[in-house]
Amino acid sequence: MNPLIRPILTVLILCSSFVARAADDHANELALIAGWLDAQRAYDRVPGISAAVVHDQDLLWSGASGYADLHTGKEARPDTIYGICSISKLFTGVAVMQLRDRGLVALEDPVSSLLPWFNLTQRFEGSPEITLRSMLTHSAGLPRESDFPYWVGPDFVFPTESEIRQELGQQSTLYPASRYYQYSNLGLTLVGEIVAEKSGEDYASYIKNHILTPLSLTDTDTGFPTDAREARIATGYSFPGRNDVLEVMPRYDARGITPAAGFSSTALDLARFASWQFRLLDDKSDDVLAPNTLREMQRVQWMDWDWDTARGLAFGVYRIGGRTLTGHGGDCPGFNTRLFLDPLSQYAVAMMSNRNAVNVDGYATVILDILEAGGEPPAATPESEDDGMGDYLGSYDMRPWGGESLVFRWKAGLALTYLPTMDPLGDMTMLERIEGDRFHTVRSDGEPGHEVVFGRDASGTVSHLSYHSITMPKMQNN
Repeated sequence: MNPLIRPILTVLILCSSFVARAADDHANELALIAGWLDAQRAYDRVPGISAAVVHDQDLLWSGASGYADLHTGKEARPDTIYGICSISKLFTGVAVMQLRDRGLVALEDPVSSLLPWFNLTQRFEGSPEITLRSMLTHSAGLPRESDFPYWVGPDFVFPTESEIRQELGQQSTLYPASRYYQYSNLGLTLVGEIVAEKSGEDYASYIKNHILTPLSLTDTDTGFPTDAREARIATGYSFPGRNDVLEVMPRYDARGITPAAGFSSTALDLARFASWQFRLLDDKSDDVLAPNTLREMQRVQWMDWDWDTARGLAFGVYRIGGRTLTGHGGDCPGFNTRLFLDPLSQYAVAMMSNRNAVNVDGYATVILDILEAGGEPPAATPESEDDGMGDYLGSYDMRPWGGESLVFRWKAGLALTYLPTMDPLGDMTMLERIEGDRFHTVRSDGEPGHEVVFGRDASGTVSHLSYHSITMPKMQNN
């Protein structure tokens, strides 16, 4: 354990390095996203985050906060490379569905007919066949893993393809096929083997030649890059635990488990991957995959009896906050990642972090909530173009009673929310100007609330805000 990690961890609270490219017509929403996410990352003790937001074919925003490496102080960037872990399954799914569309495999094919060496023991008499479809939906009854302790530190040693095959005959099914949902890295690993078996190419070459290169995903690989891009790879860290210490995680090689969990990528590349999917769903392209095939993959193909767990073909399907999302998340040594797509609104969020047990799903969901709540910006007027409101924007230190009050533009005026929070909209209070630097809050019934006064220093710069006789200094990282 490097002794520098603990003091650097405290610095994360004060370091704001968010670099964002925002679309003008979403400027208020994206500014809130950047400010909120930067603070939430720091309070959650996450070393670094990179993120990107797309709407259809437009990259609305990309940014990064914190550090790609705590030891060197290397800052995270939108093109920082992270392990994307189980998001890898989406690429494996696309690959095998390409083969399906070429007539080389069928979804109802038994895995035993696709992989001659498949010899896992079926424990349940009368079980249906384990098929390609059931493996893609995690309903095959397979064990979660190949029988090796690759998720156990300190080294996280993954098996080779040969070792997986040798061990397969010693394993048996957990459930009858097509009975229950059971997430299985072993299942998607076998799908990757089917891609190699039926295409005549090794898995990594097939993915590069038929998916990554055609889509210009130049920073996505079936492992961590070893060329000049290696300098952009983030260092992964553990969950800090009770002692609030981040341990450096080894850079793993998923080897035989690569089709299920071995890829690396950037927020920007995953944003491009999402935009490609929106093109297909709009029938504006048939590059790499047929549009109807992608729709098939993103539709619910398996629903567990509890009506809670739904899967497409390699894709997850999620009902969150009144919207149906698709995509996948990733969790492997030192990295937590998420790609969410909303096919109806055509918004997508790619969220990358270099620490375990990060609430990337929650971060991405909040971003979608903010985008949906923002709506169209008000029309510019001569007054609003130079209203002086920019003087007040930023965070104000609430310690010891809390973290900070973030003041930001919203709709036609200003708003305030309290950080940290995973509900910045729910905690938001609108501010209405009385005169000069004096404002009042706006109650939920539209009536005026308490007064909020911004103060200035001798140079005329806003230096603090006050309400309820409490003064909060403006934080210098804004």
